[in-house]
Amino acid sequence: MHNANRYTRLFALLTALSLLCATCPLEARAESKLNIMTATTDLAALAQEVGGDRVEVESIARGYQDPHFVEAKPSFLLKLRKADLLIVVGLELEIGWLPPLISQSTNPKIQVGAPGYFDASRFAKILEIPTGVVTRAEGDVHPLGNPHYWLDPENGLRIAKGIQNKLSEMRPNDAAYFAQRYDSFEQRIKQADEKWLAAMKPYAGRKIVTYHRSWPNFAEHFHLDVVGYVEPRPGIPPSPQHTVELIGLMRRDGVKIIAVEPYFDLKTPNAVARETGGKVVVLMPSVGGEKEITDYFKLFDYDIAKLKQAFDETK
Repeated sequence: MHNANRYTRLFALLTALSLLCATCPLEARAESKLNIMTATTDLAALAQEVGGDRVEVESIARGYQDPHFVEAKPSFLLKLRKADLLIVVGLELEIGWLPPLISQSTNPKIQVGAPGYFDASRFAKILEIPTGVVTRAEGDVHPLGNPHYWLDPENGLRIAKGIQNKLSEMRPNDAAYFAQRYDSFEQRIKQADEKWLAAMKPYAGRKIVTYHRSWPNFAEHFHLDVVGYVEPRPGIPPSPQHTVELIGLMRRDGVKIIAVEPYFDLKTPNAVARETGGKVVVLMPSVGGEKEITDYFKLFDYDIAKLKQAFDETK
């Protein structure tokens, strides 16, 4: 009987503790992981590098999607409501879909200007900042500069440092852990970048055409010269007149490579390549664009391998 009473009291205690834990706010649980949402997979990959097992990270956009145009889904709202931190590309890249999700999430932590809203562009080197007045006649020009800055490993390192500081601010007890994670990432990205730069050195100065203005940071870092675009203006579909002009440019300058993102129609690039003896190369602008691109390192591994092959085939 004595043992039966003891087990009854123990069961009641465990039940009470379970109910207490279930009703306890998530932020009050000392050992809970930080819940991070990111706009893109690249930012998620960088946050995971720094946050390790102290964070849960998920991206809204997928790596094969055009990050300018992401369909807003109700499931995104549920995830944003639980987020401790939201990391965005900024420079108005997500302006067409993310702001309504942020406001409708009703999560005070991640509203613009709140401590849990993290604009990664503040830590990156930004190119193509327009001067003067920007109008819609120029296409989808970003008035604050080109937002595809993550395609430069040095910017990846800068963003990771910013994330380290933010996570350390949010969880001071884990600051040493985040610092160690960042230091490891810094060492590995610098070693990898030496390898990437060496691989691209034989092609320094090579002229290429890209579909969209997605690659200025990549081209500058790896010493490529982007001389034209399949789009006549950012976000504007190619016209017959512009296509003829692009063919003339490529013939005149001996350009053989047309780099295209996976979400653009290949019809015009393929037609231009046929007319110029060139080659269309589908490059991945984001982690997850292909199944094997599972992290930030593999993104550059993939694109550099594709470019090297294309350059060698079009000598």
